[in-house]
Amino acid sequence: MSRPNAESRPDPWRSPVIVAQIPDTGLHRKLEASVAERQAIAEVGGLREVLSAQAAFDVVPKSGGRIQVTGHVRARIGQICVVTLDPIESEIEEDVDLVFAPEAEVRKMADLIEEGQDDAEPPEVIDPPEAIVNGIIDLGRIATDALFLAVDPYPRKPGVVFEAEVTALDPEDHPFAALKALQDKKKGK
Repeated sequence: MSRPNAESRPDPWRSPVIVAQIPDTGLHRKLEASVAERQAIAEVGGLREVLSAQAAFDVVPKSGGRIQVTGHVRARIGQICVVTLDPIESEIEEDVDLVFAPEAEVRKMADLIEEGQDDAEPPEVIDPPEAIVNGIIDLGRIATDALFLAVDPYPRKPGVVFEAEVTALDPEDHPFAALKALQDKKKGK
């Protein structure tokens, strides 16, 4: 999941969880983006504004050092209608269900998937787990990525339809009209 300028900017909404401190029973976290975080999310995501952004996650340890993160992201964003250029607001509701694994395991799985590409019949594609980087899972980043994935790239005001202007073509108005005129002139027409 990459965002515009993801490499050159820090994540706009951070809420790191240290994997070693997650209890065996798991934990529940509710997040709400501050004004500054919402402005940063809007800037990174190319949105007019982010009026609100909340998330609720359950973080549960699984076998083999894996961590499952499930939850829900909700936001209200401001965009510009692609037809009328009027400001509009949209509601975003996105479910999250991700599995994280230690980086070494994720790299090993990526190598195995690459090796399997040589098979005559491709195996069923499964989503590999996300990597646990430096022993941390950032719930803010998960929420931001889910929000960006749910954004309509071509937002429209309700009921507005783009209608292309259709005009009848003049049969004499085509790319080769000048050549035809020269040819007709040569033939004495």
